[in-house]
This record gives sequence, C-alpha cells and structure tokens, in this order.
Amino acid sequence: MRVKGGVVSRRRHKRWLKLAEGFRGRRSKCFKLAKRSVQKALEHAYIGRKQKKRNFRSLWIIRINAAARNEGISYSKLVTGLKKANIEIDRKVLADIAAKDSVGFAAIVQKAKSA
Repeated sequence: MRVKGGVVSRRRHKRWLKLAEGFRGRRSKCFKLAKRSVQKALEHAYIGRKQKKRNFRSLWIIRINAAARNEGISYSKLVTGLKKANIEIDRKVLADIAAKDSVGFAAIVQKAKSA
C-alpha cells in the first residue's frame, strides 16, 4: 500500500516558510529557495555571534589606546604596567573608564607607569 506524506511535507514546508518571513521575493514564497536562504541566514547569524566578540574587544583596545596616548603612554606599555602592578581590570571596564572618567583613568595610568 502506498503511503502519501502530504500532511507531513506540508507541515515541514510551512515551518521553513515561516522562518523565511520578511525575505524578499521568491525567497519567502518558494520552499526550495526559502530553505536555502534560511540555512544561509542561520550560518551567517552563527558566524556573526562569534565575530561580535572579536569586534568589541578590538573596539575596547582602540579606545584604551587612544586614551592612554593622551596620557603619554602606549597601549602595550599600559597593559604591561597594569600586569606588573597587579591591577586586574578587563578591557571592557577599562575602555568604559577611559571614555567616561578621564580623572580615574589618569590615576590608573599613573599606577601602571610607576610599576
């Protein structure tokens, strides 16, 4: 006896088409194109989540370097000085201090220079 899979196929197709809502043209209407587009979009989203972390770290380093050079020290020397002085501040917090509290950042730089 032949088994027809219409209900299951329809459900599977609708699931992919639901994920493709908002895509332009046939990418949101044709199952084959929609499935391919959604898979590619999910790949890009996965890669993007990894890149986001890298991008923010480089942004923090750029901000710290700019603020450190205003204080007369390079980024690498600042980080080395912080390690020698046993000051454990991560780059995110240090960049925030550099942007919002220049007096506090100057104090941190002085500690790093003296170490």
